[in-house]
Amino acid sequence: MQLPPVIPLFDSIDYIQIGNPLVNQHITQLSLGDLDEAGLVFEHATDWLFEQKYNENNYKAYRSELTTFLHWCFDVIKLNVSAIGRREVGLYIEYCKNPPTELIGYFNVAQFKQDKTSDERTPNPAWLPFRGKKVDGQIQPYALSDSALKTKVAILSSFYSYLMGEDYCEKNPAQMWLNKSRFSSRQKYRLNTDDDNQLAFTELQWSYIMSTVEKLAKAQPELHQRSLFLIKLIYSCYLRVSEVSARAGFSPVMSQFKQNRQTGIWSFYIPKSKGGKSRSVAVSKALIDALTQYRSYLKLSPLPTSNEQHPLIVRQKAAGRGREVGNLNANLGIRQIREEVDKIIVIAANSIETDGFCEDALQMRGLSIHNIRHTGITHDININGRPLSHVQADAGHESIDTTSQYLHTTQIERHESAQNKPLDYLQGIE
Repeated sequence: MQLPPVIPLFDSIDYIQIGNPLVNQHITQLSLGDLDEAGLVFEHATDWLFEQKYNENNYKAYRSELTTFLHWCFDVIKLNVSAIGRREVGLYIEYCKNPPTELIGYFNVAQFKQDKTSDERTPNPAWLPFRGKKVDGQIQPYALSDSALKTKVAILSSFYSYLMGEDYCEKNPAQMWLNKSRFSSRQKYRLNTDDDNQLAFTELQWSYIMSTVEKLAKAQPELHQRSLFLIKLIYSCYLRVSEVSARAGFSPVMSQFKQNRQTGIWSFYIPKSKGGKSRSVAVSKALIDALTQYRSYLKLSPLPTSNEQHPLIVRQKAAGRGREVGNLNANLGIRQIREEVDKIIVIAANSIETDGFCEDALQMRGLSIHNIRHTGITHDININGRPLSHVQADAGHESIDTTSQYLHTTQIERHESAQNKPLDYLQGIE
């Protein structure tokens, strides 16, 4: 089968969530090589694009830009998206200003086409990522206007904003480039950050979530014992959804719970997280109890062995498609885990609303699985009193400044703590 020189990654809106076997194979090969985050970024990009389903023009513009950018990351500079900085964005802009001649097309063609024989969607071999112009049949020098350039980087900045909300990265290199570019003095293309991405559930809201999932696990264990353990794990270990989800090259297993032979202390090992870094998270007794309960339901030994390969979050029914098709004893992907936990949040929101806490219910419906990580961090710092340095290490924050943002104090608390401050600690000592 003939393929285009650059493989389009995202089909039209009607097909994007179905997936394409050739694209999936391409992404898997990248993930198993040096670009180990390719599969994760592809899933994030697919979800971000799907959010544009009600605006066809936005979808087409975003899809085109993401395809070009990911081609440059994966095929040209060969870097994970999380490794891109302001300098690399500048290099990408130069690449877009002067693309290879063989990647410039002069006709609008669909990125995918329907195979008449197999009825399958396949990448269109005639598609090219850059669009040139002809005048009277003569090819014109390729040029990227200022307007097109600003739109390109604004879309890229919006994507990085989404990735930050998903805890994939901590910086927006596209916005950093814009702020330092010649466009910054004309118009500030500030990132529209969504503060909800950093919100934690209140103590009351979190209590409703925990009581809701506990009740569901008791009433329907075949459906929600998994949900109960998953929520406790994410909350206790401040996990990103990508750290408990299966993707190409990574499938979470029980033996990530590790016990130190000398001290007997348990930890949860994350082999590869944001930026390709690994970390070990300190585990509470309550989480070990939750693990024991979950494993008992799965008819496993109370605690995992050091080399146990049993999936961490098991399926309730065999996969219908994808690399795990027909396999029941397999992990869930990002989308399935997100949907499962978000359903629990909605049920808890309905419950708290029934009890008269309408504002809490409204806020809870705007939060998601990602806010559980923030809740665990916030509660440990502000309620449980864990040292910032300990939380920083367990959360995988590069800087203590990031962890410090979770410190919450009220004006009354600050006033009370300042009431009895002495001006001279040694006054009166002879």
